Amino acid sequence: MTERGDAAVYLEGPWAHRSVSANGTRFHVVESGEGPLVLLLHGFPQFWWTWRGQLTSLSQAGFRAAAVDLRGYGGSDKPPRGYDLVTAASDAAGLVRSLGEANAVVVGHDWGGLIAWTMAAYFPKVVRRLGVISVPHPLRLRGAVLSDPLGQGRRSGYALGFQLPLLPERQLLADGARRVGRMLTAWSGPGWPDPQTERRYRAAMSIPSVAHSSLEYHRWFVRSRLRPDGLRYARAMRAAIQAPTLHLHGSLDRCVLPSTAMGSGVHVEAPYRWRLIDGAGHFPQEERPERFDTELRSWLADPEPER
Repeated sequence: MTERGDAAVYLEGPWAHRSVSANGTRFHVVESGEGPLVLLLHGFPQFWWTWRGQLTSLSQAGFRAAAVDLRGYGGSDKPPRGYDLVTAASDAAGLVRSLGEANAVVVGHDWGGLIAWTMAAYFPKVVRRLGVISVPHPLRLRGAVLSDPLGQGRRSGYALGFQLPLLPERQLLADGARRVGRMLTAWSGPGWPDPQTERRYRAAMSIPSVAHSSLEYHRWFVRSRLRPDGLRYARAMRAAIQAPTLHLHGSLDRCVLPSTAMGSGVHVEAPYRWRLIDGAGHFPQEERPERFDTELRSWLADPEPER
């Protein structure tokens, strides 16, 4: 593991890096193209680079693609607090405005998907369309962990281990963040990631404070269930989603089971499109980028996406 700090996240390509302030926090944003804004939110254990293919494909399709490092990740600020989904959604809504737009297409993967769902409920005027990748609606995820203990409950067991203090950070960073590579391999389909991709994500996780910050999202999600803030969040998330929604999921996902994600459309009043991507695991935007981009771009081009 030779890359550290800026070298791990300020990677060169057909895009531009910039710092953007929103919600009292500084964010690292990577942009490409001109046109309607598509805000891309990554998941765990990754950073903006997971969207490198879409930064190119979306800009070629006439969109302005902006991939952000979430609070606590990559080149963004790493404050001691603010790793709940409401604050993260406020961050993303503020970024849309700071990027000069009143609203945007919001596409989120994994934790970025949970943030995108939350944005659509809390800031409906900011989300023109909603794209969710590899994660169900937050209420469905919470319910599935309990109602399907041998299925989704067992697959989510790693998050319970993250609730301990200090030890999970040490385990995540041990041996050059080797556990990051193991998680990527365990959750993906055959043949991914390649060694270079694994090195990128291990290096990004090794940036000071990133491991702790990334685990704080998991800690809030689990610990808040019976706290007042978590109960308020659950009530707010019962509001029907009004944005047209695309929901993509890998057929071989072993982190979030397809059966867990299916049915999230009950939370959406607007047109809702569900698609399984054959041969992909938890990271379809990287494992099957051609199929993923075809689904995303055809949905964006459809003025009236079907239910």
